[in-house]
Amino acid sequence: MKVAILAGGLGTRLSEETTIKPKPMVEIGGKPMLWHIMNIYAAYGFKEFVVALGYKGEIIKDYFLNYHNHTRSLTVNLDSGEVTALEGNCCQDWIVHLLDTGMDTQTGGRVKRVAEFIGAEPFMLTYGDGVANIDIPKLLDFHKEQGKLATLTAVRPPARFGQMTIQDGKVMEFKEKPQIGEGWINGGFFVLQPEIVDYISDDKTLWEREPLEKIAAIGQLGAYQHPDFWLCMDTLRDVLMLERLWAEGNAPWKIWE
Repeated sequence: MKVAILAGGLGTRLSEETTIKPKPMVEIGGKPMLWHIMNIYAAYGFKEFVVALGYKGEIIKDYFLNYHNHTRSLTVNLDSGEVTALEGNCCQDWIVHLLDTGMDTQTGGRVKRVAEFIGAEPFMLTYGDGVANIDIPKLLDFHKEQGKLATLTAVRPPARFGQMTIQDGKVMEFKEKPQIGEGWINGGFFVLQPEIVDYISDDKTLWEREPLEKIAAIGQLGAYQHPDFWLCMDTLRDVLMLERLWAEGNAPWKIWE
């Protein structure tokens, strides 16, 4: 089953980083967020990706075009220009389709173009800015059991502030930004049947509006509840939190070796 990743948005709320690169290329631990997301799926054996490009898509193309050389030791003959990869190094055995989906295309339009590229088969889809310690096979089993057109992963985002339990003027428990949130929200990590294209009008369609609203209205939208770690890299604060977790060796989404 192929994995599609939406990587074409402007990322305006993270302008400190996205003025020079697309949001999925913002680095955590020296690796782009896109790489982290792909590794989550690859850890479960899903290694064929369709990346929907838009804003500064050429940066993502350059990253993968040069990936082989950037991740290996090399010998370079300066006279001939010949480059030889040295033994003992290896890259991920992924297949990555880089699909131009338009600069101004909305999320629904990108989903439709991806679905049409993949063809008449179900596929997985997620956003290029969110990570989770999600069990992908359990998500797929849930989707198959429910038999719906679409399944989204419902998550509870971290609270913005810490939480305390107070009794008789004394703090009994203190938690720094616990994973409780304000209820269940759409966390991405979708499983979709190819027929979802019938609910997307054109490039101006927002995936999160008419398509998902219509699919939900006819009882064809499943919700796989993931109460554990999930975080969307929406602001610089989120980037710093993810960076700190990675640097401390405590990144919950790192489910690969």
